[in-house]
Amino acid sequence: MPDGFYQYIRGATEVVPAGYTEAGMRAYRYLVFLGASQMIEVHYPELRQQLGEAAWKELIQAFVRQSAWTSHYYGDLKDEFLAFLARQTDAENT
Repeated sequence: MPDGFYQYIRGATEVVPAGYTEAGMRAYRYLVFLGASQMIEVHYPELRQQLGEAAWKELIQAFVRQSAWTSHYYGDLKDEFLAFLARQTDAENT
């Protein structure tokens, strides 16, 4: 799949890649967000509760958009999420 596909479903661009419909791409984006949100919440349910729904959604969207996550398995998200949080914390402290 072309790089533009991944950029769109991760939320890094709003440009729908050629050969795809906007509705279809929005569905892919939502499913990636939902899968990431559910898998991370399994490991950190208290974090979602503490942040509240709006902040949780923003955090997960930032994670999906900015992470270095390359695995095809949602189960690998836990480690990448921790690395993402560490990078975010380091960036805020510099």
